Amino acid sequence: MTFRVWGWRREDVSQILAWGPGAEDGRGSDGARDPGEAPRGAWATKDPTAVERANLLNMAKLSIKGLIESALSFGRTLDSDYPPLQQFFVVMEHCLKHGLKVRKSFLSYNKTIWGPLELVEKLYPEAEEIGASVRDLPGLKTPLGRARAWLRLALMQKKMADYLRCLIIQRDLLSEFYEYHALMMEEEGAVIVGLLVGLNVIDANLCVKGEDLDSQVGVIDFSMYLKNEEDIGNKERNVQIAAILDQKNYVEELNRQLNSTVSSLHSRVDSLEKSNTKLIEELAIAKNNIIKLQEENHQLRSENKLILMKTQQHLEVTKVDVETELQTYKHSRQGLDEMYNEARRQLRDESQLRQDVENELTVQVSMKHEIELAMKLLEKDIHEKQDTLIGLRQQLEEVKTINIEMYQKLQGSEDGLKEKNEIIARLEEKNNKITAAMRQLEQRLQQAEKAQMEAEDEDEKYLQECLSKSDSLQKQISQKEKQLVQLETDLKIEKEWRQTLQEDLQKEKDALSHLRNETQQIISLKKEFLNLQDENQQLKKIYHEQEQALQELGNKLSESKLKIEDIKEANKALQGLVWLKDEEATHCKLCEKEFSLSKRKHHCRNCGEIFCNACSDNELPLPSSPKPVRVCDSCHALLIQRCSSNLP
Repeated sequence: MTFRVWGWRREDVSQILAWGPGAEDGRGSDGARDPGEAPRGAWATKDPTAVERANLLNMAKLSIKGLIESALSFGRTLDSDYPPLQQFFVVMEHCLKHGLKVRKSFLSYNKTIWGPLELVEKLYPEAEEIGASVRDLPGLKTPLGRARAWLRLALMQKKMADYLRCLIIQRDLLSEFYEYHALMMEEEGAVIVGLLVGLNVIDANLCVKGEDLDSQVGVIDFSMYLKNEEDIGNKERNVQIAAILDQKNYVEELNRQLNSTVSSLHSRVDSLEKSNTKLIEELAIAKNNIIKLQEENHQLRSENKLILMKTQQHLEVTKVDVETELQTYKHSRQGLDEMYNEARRQLRDESQLRQDVENELTVQVSMKHEIELAMKLLEKDIHEKQDTLIGLRQQLEEVKTINIEMYQKLQGSEDGLKEKNEIIARLEEKNNKITAAMRQLEQRLQQAEKAQMEAEDEDEKYLQECLSKSDSLQKQISQKEKQLVQLETDLKIEKEWRQTLQEDLQKEKDALSHLRNETQQIISLKKEFLNLQDENQQLKKIYHEQEQALQELGNKLSESKLKIEDIKEANKALQGLVWLKDEEATHCKLCEKEFSLSKRKHHCRNCGEIFCNACSDNELPLPSSPKPVRVCDSCHALLIQRCSSNLP
């Protein structure tokens, strides 16, 4: 028994595995001599490591070629249980193990391929993810298991060739792990890396977590690449028998198909009738829905008209109210301007009075000796005045706080209130001036107190005059207090008026927001109305399309019924006929002449009998086959008569 490996004999394979690449003359599969290969007469003296490298190279070629061809014929992603893929990993493991240096340790000798594969992370930064994922796998305990997982992940990434190419280029680093005669150190390693580029065509989906990669045994199965010659001959016979059986089954399949088509046509007719009834019901429902939608459209139109009328009336009323409020606001502004002008006049008068007081004080300083006894009485008056000044300061501070609060409240108002804010700022400036003047008075009073000590030696002549002047000053202070009371009342009135304005503004804002909501509702109602109109048009289109579809279905039903009747007649004609075998017929049925090499046998596709070429040279299309088929003369005449009788 002889075997073949992809078209090679078993003897050739054994010679390849024993001596290296190439057939009889020492050449490779592509006809070129491999590098470092000896001539034909030097097989006996060849280096055994070179033979091992050549064997591994040939096995890598066979495994990669077989894996690519089987994967392309397989037509989907490969799993870890796929046998050619398992053998590929075994071959790659043997290639990487070739020529590894043995590393001694205290307990045993260590010889694994995980060391050189770890170098890829330093040479190729993208390989860091594979190394990290392999180290994180929980089930791996040995370096060999990690190396096997690394090969599987590199194949799934389609970067195995790139990673190994980086290793082969750096031979200085590989010399730490491999001997000088190893496969990865020689040109065979570069050839294998070039072959691995073709694996980028394959899509693999491998589950590395569940596999026991530590305890797997890496043995190459040569039976996958061997074929038997007897099996090839049996396959040819089986192909011929299968062709004969296919011809036999063809007629049976035709009958089955005809029966199935008849049953399917019956079922289609029933389904079409049911669908017709359903479509009629749906059309009636759609018509009712259209009528309801039209009524709703009319109602919505009437409601929209009423809402528009109401909104217009409301807008007119709000416009009138806004105009009246603007007029009242203008009148109130004029009154405030008048009040502020009066306040300015009063402040001017007070400033003049204060200047007079200062002049009098200068006179008193010059008359120091005359006010010795008068100042004792003035001390009491001065203390009272200080108390009044403290009260005035407090009132001024309260006025300031009130003005600040009013300023903060009026910041959020509209453009019309900006002028009032400016007026308030002016009043604050005036108040500041008043406070400054009061401070000056305090300083002058302090100077007067100092002058008291100096004026003790003065005469008592001017006491009466000082008393009269003090009475006049008290009167002026009382007048000023009255003016302050009037100012406070005016401020309270302004506060109340501003509060009323704010309330009115809030009411207007609420009314505007209500009107905006109503307008948004009107816009949404318009959009809904437009959508309903679009839906109405779409329903009308669907209604017309369904009516056209019903008409087309009716035409198709009539045509299908006619076809079913024709098929039934053809089946009735074929039920009593039998396909004769070639061995049973020796003579033509019409001319009764014996068949020979010159007179060959021909079947009639209508009756199934065997005739000669002269008696069956007619062709007609039959119900079973639309194309014209060979028919005998008698069947030809009968079919023509039937066709002529069917014609009007």
